[in-house]
Amino acid sequence: MNLDAPQSSTPDETLEALLALRHSCRGFKSEPVANATIWRILKLAQLTASWCNTQPWNVTVISGQAMRTLRADLVDHVRNSEPSPDIAFPEKYTGIYAERRKDCGLRLYGTVGISREDRAGADRQRLENYRMFGAPHVALITTDRQLGTYGVMDCGAYVANFILAAQSLGVASVPQASLATAAEFFRSRFAWPDDRAFVCGVSFGYEEEAHIANQFRVPRAALEDSASIVE
Repeated sequence: MNLDAPQSSTPDETLEALLALRHSCRGFKSEPVANATIWRILKLAQLTASWCNTQPWNVTVISGQAMRTLRADLVDHVRNSEPSPDIAFPEKYTGIYAERRKDCGLRLYGTVGISREDRAGADRQRLENYRMFGAPHVALITTDRQLGTYGVMDCGAYVANFILAAQSLGVASVPQASLATAAEFFRSRFAWPDDRAFVCGVSFGYEEEAHIANQFRVPRAALEDSASIVE
């Protein structure tokens, strides 16, 4: 895969190229990713560092007919059920976080041509989350409940490495906290024990580059707004 970096690039340059190429894909081709490639992504992500090497993540990858059935059933469930996340979502967004969240939503809806008054269009776009944007695969990430915040944090590191590993192999992805709102649906469907908490899903496959939603990008905050060095 061409990472837009020279052949003699240093490791940090290769990483920078991967980070720059990766974006949340919201339109996938139906073509499946070969199992060998999926196992390679999983093998790379398994190298993720974790607190005391607990490695709290457990990953269920759904593909093929199971994915097609899941997609239809999940949309039906979401339309007729209240959210049931295992892990509490943010109580509210204020200040700069509210501004960034609003900007992100406006940019996405503007890209796909949904106006503020278009409630039906907004609902269709919301449900695309539960159709997993047409992706042929989804990885469902759970953690051990008793590990609490640090188990979830370790899973976040795993997800970051999963999506970068996928990008390195030419596979597009989108991390989806939205799927966690249907935790009880997934727990029942896949017989997860009660001691597992559903963190998020990662839908993945090959990008449909012509899909209008894949033109959507968001900016990053200036480095000085997020980091400092004290000497």
